[in-house]
Amino acid sequence: MKRIAVVGLLKIELPGHDVLLCDGGFFPVDGEIYRSRDAVFGTIGSVEAMTEGRGDEIPALKIELLPPGGAAIASLSQPGYQKSRVRSWIGEYNIATGLIEGTPEPMFDGQIDQTTLRIGSSRSVAMSCVQTAERVFEIDIGNSLSSTFHTSVWSGELGHDEATGLTTQEAWGVESPRTASGGAGGGGGRGGAVGPGYNNQVHSY
Repeated sequence: MKRIAVVGLLKIELPGHDVLLCDGGFFPVDGEIYRSRDAVFGTIGSVEAMTEGRGDEIPALKIELLPPGGAAIASLSQPGYQKSRVRSWIGEYNIATGLIEGTPEPMFDGQIDQTTLRIGSSRSVAMSCVQTAERVFEIDIGNSLSSTFHTSVWSGELGHDEATGLTTQEAWGVESPRTASGGAGGGGGRGGAVGPGYNNQVHSY
């Protein structure tokens, strides 16, 4: 009689390194081998149950990984990991052969929202993941209000260089011609003290 058991599979597609983990043993799937331990990120510490979203919320997934002691801190938590694809499946395998039966059922397909390296009596990497549908809610405020992005659109306009920690609305935009009196034109924000003159493009901080 064939004996069937269940296994969880997790794939995290990081820049330059795919993390392929399972909750025990090792399993070949689609030409890749899922193991219970990754050389950099170690083993799965815990996977929280997925939560359903309501309204403008979407389902989320939280994963805790337990890296080995020799793993470099810089390789465990980086800003570049954000938006890396994360997928998980539930599969059935034949206990006698150790091979996956049929096609694993997809449970989650999303992206990393943030990673947090926790250091105490032991180290762990907490990953908060959201569904790919999260992109529907992105408004890119961080891009539009950053100095780098701003100067890439309006070359030489440095008004954002000193705009840090503001909690009020400010007007930013392309440089406008000076008035005859040399003051700021077109709503320069705070009486024109922020620059040589800007049009009325208002962003909230």
